[in-house]
Amino acid sequence: MTPASVTELGVRLRRGETTPAALAAAARRDLEAVAGLNAVLRFTDSLAERQAERAARMLAQRPEEAGPLCGVPFAYKDVLCVEGVETTAGSRILQGFVPPYTGTALQRLLDAGAVPVAVTNCDEFAMGSSNENSAHGPVGNPWDPGRVPGGSSGGSAAVVAAGAVPFSLGTDTGGSIRQPASLCGVTGFKPTYGRVSRYGLIAFASSLDQIGPLSRSVEDAALVYDAVAGHDPRDSTSSPAPVEPAGPTLRAGIAGMRLGIPREYMAEGLEPGVRAAVEAAFGELERLGASLAEISLPSTEAALSTYYIIAPAECSANLSRMDGVRFGLHVDRPSLTDTYLQTRGQGFGAEVKRRVMLGTHALSSGYYDAYYRKAQKVRTLIAQEFDRAFETVDAIVSPTSPSVAFPRGSRSDPLSMYLCDVLTLPVNLAGLPGISVPCGPSVTPGGAASGDGLPVGLQVIGPRGGDAMVLRVAHAYQAATRWHELSPPLPGTR
Repeated sequence: MTPASVTELGVRLRRGETTPAALAAAARRDLEAVAGLNAVLRFTDSLAERQAERAARMLAQRPEEAGPLCGVPFAYKDVLCVEGVETTAGSRILQGFVPPYTGTALQRLLDAGAVPVAVTNCDEFAMGSSNENSAHGPVGNPWDPGRVPGGSSGGSAAVVAAGAVPFSLGTDTGGSIRQPASLCGVTGFKPTYGRVSRYGLIAFASSLDQIGPLSRSVEDAALVYDAVAGHDPRDSTSSPAPVEPAGPTLRAGIAGMRLGIPREYMAEGLEPGVRAAVEAAFGELERLGASLAEISLPSTEAALSTYYIIAPAECSANLSRMDGVRFGLHVDRPSLTDTYLQTRGQGFGAEVKRRVMLGTHALSSGYYDAYYRKAQKVRTLIAQEFDRAFETVDAIVSPTSPSVAFPRGSRSDPLSMYLCDVLTLPVNLAGLPGISVPCGPSVTPGGAASGDGLPVGLQVIGPRGGDAMVLRVAHAYQAATRWHELSPPLPGTR
């Protein structure tokens, strides 16, 4: 398989060199060729067939109205609802659930003529940093199938990295688009909270979740973002503010821009190979005309504990609807209480149970003020520190993940796993846009290490509503480098 960009596929479609149906069939074959990664849960063949026919009509009858995504195949994460397609959120408790409606982000892609070909594996209810928590089994990293792809959107990142589809949709609650993008060597964009409708997203933490694209390039991510962003009256958290399209300013460059490097993000805990790759990326940004300066985000050290109060609290509330009565798994018992207990006991995995218990405890009488209310106050401090930082810098740059992809099963301690998101979750707490782009392989100065040669991600963070600017900075870096063009050494992926 040869990875192709959305733009390249669009040119081929408009020249008549291929058809939407042919591209969908090729994507299915490519996904089957990397089935050993366990990145795909189910194919959407009947939907893909109907959508390919719709795209072909759009290209033939209204070519001037057919957008850049028309006829292009894609995959999406198993937490996004599409009418008539089973959606399980990577959990046993939702087995057999077939949504009666399509979420807004997916509907906008369908209306743009894009062709969904597969549903991708993910951590159960999007809770995880390694894609080892799925009830459908773990996902392998295309660069080394024995290592994790990151989570929770690991399947969406893996299929793009393997070159099977040009883009996919994922969700990001604490880094679940950007962290797997970093570990798999692709581009992953989390828009400003409220920019993309959450209608049709199976919620994990409603004040943190955001839908976004994973792709080979920033250019492709921008095309997808422009297609799905915008106000939606069906989502009460959707921002009514006008969306600035990313396309017009994407190639404006970064000469004269001020970029901040948080000292707290470059502290102990970074793998040497990650530090070396990211510092080299900082040098490239300076060469492109940006000025870099150290800044401080003092509450960063409190962000992890803050997140793991707020996110579990919201998850415990959202997942209370998973009761085995109205949809999904049902374990019949003589009493309603026993039915609840057995259904939830058998349906939820260990990580989901852990977070539900954490959240329920934080919200319980006698602990609410000590934990949840205090965490919300710290969240406000974190957001205010970002606001102050953006008074002096245009954007913030940092590593995306403190490590490269690690071997499956190597982080059984929950805290060591939670630390994987320490550089990404502050962005969610503050509701900011952030992107991860490949910035080279990890190479340990002075000698080889076990993670050398694996992808490293550069993170760009912007102020609320600064999505177009974040994409502009990331594109400028990609236009000057070739790290995003590297392919993993799986058979057929070059």
